[in-house]
Amino acid sequence: MSSNNRHGTLPTLELENAVRAETGLRHIVGLDEAGRGALAGPVVAAAVILPLDAPHRLRYLREVNDSKQLTAKQRERLYILIVEHALSWGVGSSPAEDIDRMGIIPANVRAMEAALKQLDPPGEFLLIDGRMRLSNVSLPQQSVIRGDSLSLSIAAASILAKVTRDRHMIALESSYPQYGFGRHKGYCTRQHVVAIDRHGPCPTIHRYSFAPIRPPLL
Repeated sequence: MSSNNRHGTLPTLELENAVRAETGLRHIVGLDEAGRGALAGPVVAAAVILPLDAPHRLRYLREVNDSKQLTAKQRERLYILIVEHALSWGVGSSPAEDIDRMGIIPANVRAMEAALKQLDPPGEFLLIDGRMRLSNVSLPQQSVIRGDSLSLSIAAASILAKVTRDRHMIALESSYPQYGFGRHKGYCTRQHVVAIDRHGPCPTIHRYSFAPIRPPLL
C-alpha cells in the first residue's frame, strides 16, 4: 500500500483504493493535524471519510491538496466542499493546557481520537499523516509519510484541521489584540516573539512548555 506520486501532482485515492482492494473495507479515514509546532493555541486534528463509491461527489474535491500548498481563501472554499461532500468528518482538539501537561504527541493523539469519535458512519481503516500511531484505537491503521500530499483523504483532513484552527486563532484576536494571533496563528514569528517579550505569555493560550516561553534549564 504505497504511493509514488510525482512531485507537484495533487493527492489521489491511490492509497485508499489499495487499502480497499486488499481489505475489502470501504470507510477509510484520512487523519491529519494542524498547530503541532505552534507556540500558542490548540492542536487540532481532523478525520475524513470520502465517498469512494460516489464519483459524482468526489469530482467536487478535485482541487483538494495539502493545506500548506493552498492560500487561506482556497482552504476556506475547499473546507465548505469537503464538509458538504465527505461521507463523514470530525474535528477534535487539545488545548494548550493539555499540551503542557501531557506533551504534544499525546495531546495530538487525543485530538485525533476525539475527531474519530465524531464520524458517522464510523471508520474502518486509518490513514494517518506522518509517523503517528493511535495505540488506543483498535482499527487497522497505516502511517503515511507526507500523507497530506499523497492521499486525498488525508489532504482533506489537513484542510479541515487547518481552517478550524485558523478560525479559532483569529477569534482570539479580539480578546488578546496585543499578541496578533489573527496574523501569525500562534506560530513562532518574530512579531509573535516580540509580543511575548513585551506582554508576557497569555495564560491558557500560550504553551509554557515550548521554547522560547519555557525557561532555560539551569
